[in-house]
Amino acid sequence: MRTRVLRLLRRPWTAALAAVALVVSVLVAMPASGAAAAACRVDYTVDAWAGGYTARVRVTNLGPAVNDWRLTWTYTGDQQVTSAWNAAVTQTGASVVAVNADWNGALSTGGTAEFGVQGTWRSADPAPDDFALNGSSCGGDGGTPPTTTPPTSTPPPSTPPPTTPPATTPPPSAECGDAVICSGFEDQAGPEPSGDWRFTAPDCQGTGTVAVDSAVSHAGGRSLRVDGRAGYCNHAFVAHAADLSSVGPVLYVRMWVRHTTALPTSHVTFVSMPDSAQGGRALRVGGQNGALQWNRESDDATLPAQSPAGVALSRPLPKDGWQCLRFAVDTSAGHLDTWLGDEQVPGLHADGVPTQDVDQQWLAHGSAPRPTSLRLGWESYATGDDTLWFDDVAVGSAPIGC
Repeated sequence: MRTRVLRLLRRPWTAALAAVALVVSVLVAMPASGAAAAACRVDYTVDAWAGGYTARVRVTNLGPAVNDWRLTWTYTGDQQVTSAWNAAVTQTGASVVAVNADWNGALSTGGTAEFGVQGTWRSADPAPDDFALNGSSCGGDGGTPPTTTPPTSTPPPSTPPPTTPPATTPPPSAECGDAVICSGFEDQAGPEPSGDWRFTAPDCQGTGTVAVDSAVSHAGGRSLRVDGRAGYCNHAFVAHAADLSSVGPVLYVRMWVRHTTALPTSHVTFVSMPDSAQGGRALRVGGQNGALQWNRESDDATLPAQSPAGVALSRPLPKDGWQCLRFAVDTSAGHLDTWLGDEQVPGLHADGVPTQDVDQQWLAHGSAPRPTSLRLGWESYATGDDTLWFDDVAVGSAPIGC
């Protein structure tokens, strides 16, 4: 039996630029007794907006164990895959082929693999329903026609499904390995940052403060606390002594961060990385319009664009709890990727191909960034006090997980 479930999500964006997020789950299961057995089950979950979508695909092997897998399907709309993670995905016409990565090819009976795709559409984006694993149909030869559950009048929550890391790397370990920076602040003996971490106010200093906190931590017994204050030129950071200028070609950063106040409408920064591609000016991670954003100090370009549609493709930084924030900076191609926990944030992704409401401004003038050091703290350009804690910070040339 095949079951297809459709749910319609509407996001409260502006009246001038409304968008609709469509979450579609397609489950293809084993048919009833007496029919041919299905080769697999596929859960296909879509987050769609006007002109674009991401899809999370989970395939469960219902047949004999395999060492490599190849999942195929056909789009009946005009979807076009533009990128993928955790699998190599190609499209010819309406036909799509996804092949396992080096690390996730083995599937035992009942074993699962997950990957994701991102793409575009213009007129229609119905979910596919003809999945096949290694040439064998996931629907089998029998079973009843698929049934459709229509949207309800009450929309479900608008939080989209999580996505997963890019296909170029396996699921990263939380261990630091040979990372250049690997700090849980456990080596800090007093209340003032010391050793490899030193207080700095890059441009000018105000009333913001930084201290080692032994009462709040993600793991161990210490963290770094920043009491950030509003107002331009009120900078309070700690800088690590490590030289990051040779880390790469992709520089990976992982940190756990906790804060008390929602990101404000105005621009704020809590990660600042001096960038030799900008003559030492900073590549910055912070927030604006209540959501996470990248900012380039040299021209004030943002990722995503600060339109309602662009902001909706980013995410807030949840408050009053520890959050794992990860990002990757490709210093050769200039690409950026950002994850909040295990969710890859669509609006904080730049792959060199201009995307409406995301990175046109970002790509207009910037060259590939080359961060040279890491600073953690708080910088507000208008309103916005916040208290933040940082812990378990790592920077290296290999992916570092949560």
